[in-house]
Amino acid sequence: MASLNSDEWRAICDKFTNAQNLTDVESRNDPENDPFRSKYKARELLREIYCSLKSFEAGEGEEESGDQRPTEPPVDGQREDGFGQGFSGDSPAGLRAAKLGAVEYYLGVNHVDTEELSAGQEHLMNCMKLLERCRVSSENVSLFIHVRNQLGILWAGRDETETAQGFLETAESIYQRYMKEDGSPPTDMTEYFTTEEKLLTHQERTKRFELAYTHTMYYLAQVYKNLGETERAATYCHTTLQRQLQLNQFSPMEWALNAATLSQYYITKGRYMEGRHCLSAATVISGLAGEVPSEAAAQESETESERRETLRQKRAEIARCWIKYCLNLLQDAKKLLEDNIGELDTDRQEELKRARRREEEEEEKGRKSALLFGSEDTFDSIASMEEKVCCLFPLDFTEARAVFLVGQNYVTQAKEYFQMDGYVTDHIEILQDHSSLFRGLAFFEEDLERRCKMHKRRVDMLEPICNDLNAQYYLLIRRQLMFELAETFNEMMDLKLTLANRQADTQSLDNHTIKKFNSLCSASAK
Repeated sequence: MASLNSDEWRAICDKFTNAQNLTDVESRNDPENDPFRSKYKARELLREIYCSLKSFEAGEGEEESGDQRPTEPPVDGQREDGFGQGFSGDSPAGLRAAKLGAVEYYLGVNHVDTEELSAGQEHLMNCMKLLERCRVSSENVSLFIHVRNQLGILWAGRDETETAQGFLETAESIYQRYMKEDGSPPTDMTEYFTTEEKLLTHQERTKRFELAYTHTMYYLAQVYKNLGETERAATYCHTTLQRQLQLNQFSPMEWALNAATLSQYYITKGRYMEGRHCLSAATVISGLAGEVPSEAAAQESETESERRETLRQKRAEIARCWIKYCLNLLQDAKKLLEDNIGELDTDRQEELKRARRREEEEEEKGRKSALLFGSEDTFDSIASMEEKVCCLFPLDFTEARAVFLVGQNYVTQAKEYFQMDGYVTDHIEILQDHSSLFRGLAFFEEDLERRCKMHKRRVDMLEPICNDLNAQYYLLIRRQLMFELAETFNEMMDLKLTLANRQADTQSLDNHTIKKFNSLCSASAK
């Protein structure tokens, strides 16, 4: 192999730098009618590098065939015994194999990027074959993980989820074993083609290696989700988000939306502490994206217009996740507290209030053992956000009203973007959630007159929309609204009847009350 300081080697390093620049920078400006122009140029440079490396190898005649291991490619990436056999990573043969493997890796990624998947797979598997000859070490462990990540993505894209799982789980095992047995900052793949004065610092090496493993976690989360292993997928997703924050490698709005989406899984499992934490983190991190550009600024610049649209939409979607949090918390509390006729069981309520202190202590223990999001800059802001809404079931009207008001605030935020003009279905779903928030709150209200007024608020928000909807285009939604309205009128009639029965003990029913009964009965039966 040519000396690190020779002119030949510097020429190879320059070609590699040019190939990286073409791939990462120049390709963004390629014309629509030739979208892969820069990547094709990068491919040619990589091929030239490969030929140069092979010619160095042939010139030096270093095959060291006596130490070579069989080079049959692993079928599914599930081999992980590369720690014990083969060339040492820092030996001439080991470094040569790693450099050739790296070029095969970059050629594989290049072909995948240009939608030539079979050729991409072939190059990636060639990389795997070359690595099969080496022991895992600090000189090559990054390449071991990167190539399996790419093969995992490739097979997942073909819906071969179990094959993808094999490659990605092996990448995870390699990382974990390396960190346990060595742990030193490993050589980055780009350093194979870097002159000595441009080698990375230990800190930068560590950051890049940890980022590669973060990608492994992210891809495994998708794989487990597709395999139906939702608990495992949520754990890997949570870990990925935390690692992205620690490494400061994330897009604020994308990260926030992923965290808000993860909250919905925790909510469905009744894990409200984790759900609240995800949503609080989502709200804080989304704030790092900055203020929403004004309408005037959006009209003057296409970039600002797109940014305004993106920020408004994603923040509205996060608001909808908050609505679901508050709604589910009220609904699950209702299930816990209602008796066999759907009314508040006061004995059960008192029992749960007595157990509340122990529950709060368990919550604090849970917080200490949970994987919390945040960095030094954001941790306090996230904790402050969490304090604005409880994660324990509300047990009386005061507690339920606090949850309701948080949910109602996010209803207002969500409706600002998802307006009736342009987002009919979304707008109506938000209104239905708002109606359900009132219904959840009404359960805790002891005053029947006030409870009836809450149900009237539900009617007032849903009935006009239902009447205005075109049945030809929105028949299913209209039927859902009509059914909910009928149920609401029926609940109001039951409440009025209870009040009337109480009144009948002291005085007879007046005409107004009788008319109200008939009206509610007619409305619920329509």
